[in-house]
Amino acid sequence: MTKIPLQFRHNGRDVAIFVDGGTNLLVALRELIGDMTPKFGCGQGGCGTCSVLIDGELHLSCLTLAETVAGRSVETLDGMKQGPNLHPLQRAFADNFAAQCGYCTPGMLMAAKALLDRNPAPSRADVIEAISGNICRCTGYEPIINAILAAAGGRASA
Repeated sequence: MTKIPLQFRHNGRDVAIFVDGGTNLLVALRELIGDMTPKFGCGQGGCGTCSVLIDGELHLSCLTLAETVAGRSVETLDGMKQGPNLHPLQRAFADNFAAQCGYCTPGMLMAAKALLDRNPAPSRADVIEAISGNICRCTGYEPIINAILAAAGGRASA
């Protein structure tokens, strides 16, 4: 099979890789770039754990063909922090005990970031809608909702 050259921005840096036709973005990020923060969950777009931002919009990387991000910007959880400093959403998740097993956390954080980037003062209903494509089996969602609202309010705990 012929390899396809692919260039895009990954967490603020330009990358160039070769992908097989039909390779999804999740595989390209994890196996070819080494960014393990988007997780493989269902592989069918139903759980949200593979969520990434493409040009600031939330996408499921397991359903996105890698070649469709050519020339675009892809942001993953690894790109949220600034050096050793956590992003305010990451800090709020820690302070509000919003991660238990942690498997859904990357997707939840990316969904929350997409929400706060377009709506810095969301209502509880806005938060619930924003994370509705992400499944969490541990927290019961309340700590996650509270963490997102806390981050939006500029404080570290609810």
